[in-house]
Amino acid sequence: MAGGSGTAPRGAPVAANTVSIKSFAFTPASASVKVGTTVTWTNKDEEPHTVTADGGSFRSAPLTAGKTFRYTFTKPGSYPYSCTIHPFMRGTVVVRP
Repeated sequence: MAGGSGTAPRGAPVAANTVSIKSFAFTPASASVKVGTTVTWTNKDEEPHTVTADGGSFRSAPLTAGKTFRYTFTKPGSYPYSCTIHPFMRGTVVVRP
């Protein structure tokens, strides 16, 4: 059977290479991509935000409204990240081979 609803099971990472920063949240909060994928975060809030990996593998400058940050994932793994300005904002990128 082809097709489907296009939605992931609840709690599963969503296949996405774009993440919106809106209403003080990363959407999707968990993204799943293949090695070599560049993920783009776009700030759609009026307040500045950052995108900073917990392990320090990537870090954006503060992103003002409408600005973007891009990072290319070259190794499989789970990459949790947050906004250093608003630490309650959390997200994860899961990189698969």
